[in-house]
Amino acid sequence: MRRVIGVLGVLLPSLVLFTLGSVPSAAADKPKVVATFSILADLTAQVAGDHAIVAMLVGPDGDAHVFEPGPKDSAALAEADLLVANGLGFEPWLERLSEAAGFKGTLVIASEGITPLPAEQDEHADEAGHGHGAFDPHAFQDLANGQVYVANIAKGLAAIDPAHAAEFAANAQRLAAEMAELDARLKADFGAIPAERRRVLTSHDAFGYFSHAYGVEFLAIHGVSTEAEPSAQDLGKLIAQARAGSITAIFAENMANANLAETVSAESGIRVGGRLYADALSAADGPAPDYLALFRHNAGQLLDALR
Repeated sequence: MRRVIGVLGVLLPSLVLFTLGSVPSAAADKPKVVATFSILADLTAQVAGDHAIVAMLVGPDGDAHVFEPGPKDSAALAEADLLVANGLGFEPWLERLSEAAGFKGTLVIASEGITPLPAEQDEHADEAGHGHGAFDPHAFQDLANGQVYVANIAKGLAAIDPAHAAEFAANAQRLAAEMAELDARLKADFGAIPAERRRVLTSHDAFGYFSHAYGVEFLAIHGVSTEAEPSAQDLGKLIAQARAGSITAIFAENMANANLAETVSAESGIRVGGRLYADALSAADGPAPDYLALFRHNAGQLLDALR
């Protein structure tokens, strides 16, 4: 991982993402890009248009927190011209994988340039020390940060394919404008709800940036990592808060076990709302097949409950 890229742009809708090992031979002359998880793969594919082959390590509904790379991941990375990673400790396995693969391409840290939020590591890390370090890595849960992500991706693609740099930038700018429009609408929609209603419980602590951007307070059963298990005391506190009326709704996530959310619901009488998409997209036929669809779905679920 010798070259690290990070900087400005946004995206165009209509790209095919490939799982590892399924790249068609007809596309062999295009740059090969590997994204670490489905959200980054979608953003990268939309910025790249039809000028790159984009594969992902952790697919839709997959949990990057507990991902264990295998030989096919190492082989894909060994051939990649560009690797797009989140950074901020989101992929604790990535350095080990890239070294094993002998990756020699360009690395894009998609979150470079954003202002990271501190992670509540002391409170949420489990006894084994699971967690992501000093910062919350889920920066993509703020549409303003999403605009930084696609800008960095556009610059990274231009570094490996300068002939299409203008197209990458244009694709990125179109998506950035769409993100900015949705960002403004969500701020208005959530701002119209009384502050005391804007408090929900989720499976794990993935929505700190969403909270900061849109004024919804999220309590979490798990910490920043889905590996961190809550203590009985912490679970009891959450149930007590729900019983006291401090929580409007409880949400499970697509890549987290819903059992604890159901437990809190059963003990408190607070209903479980729809499923939120935190760290991964849905399958193509699901409600969150791309980044903007993820935001529209999550916002719709939350607004229905809070109203």
